[in-house]
Amino acid sequence: MIVVDKKKYKMAINEVGKEIHVQVHGLIREEDAEGYIADLQDTINKVPRHDYTFVVDATHQTPVPSKVVPQLEQAMQLYSSLGFKDIFVVKPSSKIAQVQIRNVLERIKFTGSIIDKVPHSR
Repeated sequence: MIVVDKKKYKMAINEVGKEIHVQVHGLIREEDAEGYIADLQDTINKVPRHDYTFVVDATHQTPVPSKVVPQLEQAMQLYSSLGFKDIFVVKPSSKIAQVQIRNVLERIKFTGSIIDKVPHSR
């Protein structure tokens, strides 16, 4: 069930597989970040987080400008603090975006896992 469908991102709740999927497309700019966080809060408040897995599909995410890296860092920290059973971040196909995410995760205490592709629902 897709709950948010915007140009830059989609958010869906899979009640059967007990997963929330967030898919990021292209470049999230500074002005997109605020709406993204608000939509994220709204989506995750619909489920009991400790029973759910949080999957961020960054496959189609493009490199972010250096001034947006702090927002990327904040987003990853936020994901870790949400209280989900598991957190998976799917690597972007862009090598530069992969390096950006890896660098951000080295600076914070990230409790999730980086994976190569979206896991199939159980």
